Amino acid sequence: MIFLVDTNIWLEGLLQQEKSNEVKSFFDEVPSSSLSISDFSFHSIGVILLHLKKVEVYNSFVTDLFVDRNVQLFSLTGLDHLDIIESHQKFKLDFDDTYQYIVCGKYDLKLVTFDHDFKRTDLRVFNPVSAIQEFKKIL
Repeated sequence: MIFLVDTNIWLEGLLQQEKSNEVKSFFDEVPSSSLSISDFSFHSIGVILLHLKKVEVYNSFVTDLFVDRNVQLFSLTGLDHLDIIESHQKFKLDFDDTYQYIVCGKYDLKLVTFDHDFKRTDLRVFNPVSAIQEFKKIL
């Protein structure tokens, strides 16, 4: 089982926000071999952290993902964007949510997010706590 970790989960932990303890538990309990990030999330996090002048946080994030851990990076092709348009119209999701939705479908990933908009889709979605529970079921 591989989880696609949504942008809001990464940022919650990186910026030490309200639910950062849940995020920390998730990353402590689920091995990095079961974690992934979309290229869209990866780039968005870079934009946000550099805009906030958190260069060291971004450096640590990149090192943590790809040097210290083995987090998988998934992307879409140009043609996959036709599916984004179709799913956007079907589920009325923002571009970023639709991107995550298509990545999950293409690579058979389970989404971990705090975003409730995915309830409008056919995707099974987890928050960090429920993802830990789901992961423990397969052990």
